[in-house]
Amino acid sequence: MKKIYSLLALLSLLLLTGCSVYNFTGTGKIDAKTFQVNFFQNNADLIEPGIDRTFTLALQDIIMNQTNLNLVKSGGDLIYEGEIVDYRISPMTATADQRASQNRLKIRVNVRFTNRNKEIDNFERTFEFFFDYPATQQLSGSTLNSAIKVIFERITQDIFNESLAKW
Repeated sequence: MKKIYSLLALLSLLLLTGCSVYNFTGTGKIDAKTFQVNFFQNNADLIEPGIDRTFTLALQDIIMNQTNLNLVKSGGDLIYEGEIVDYRISPMTATADQRASQNRLKIRVNVRFTNRNKEIDNFERTFEFFFDYPATQQLSGSTLNSAIKVIFERITQDIFNESLAKW
């Protein structure tokens, strides 16, 4: 009986040590201690005031909430920088009398990621997502806030996954 308990304890120990670098965000072991998110300038043809700041803060928040990295203003081990390159509203579906019944807001962000400790992880890539809303609504107030929140949650999660989770 002692041999069975010893074997189970050894097997449990091996299983637990195999999972030691995994965490609930799926990042594994990160070879950095600090990160910085430079201001993402809004260079889109159609400008929505304030989304540059909102996006920059959203990216900082997701990294702070899902890792134990420290945010710094300069000299970070991981550096996120880029710009908002597209902010577009397009009609998506039409009614029988040739009016739009649904519109789509699409935002595209160009991101340059630099890992000073592991240069092979560096990349420059665009990320985009959209939000559909009824054409009877104006894209302002709560509709605009909801759209930007949904879009930025998806884009920042995609950036996080690409840079740290490697999904």
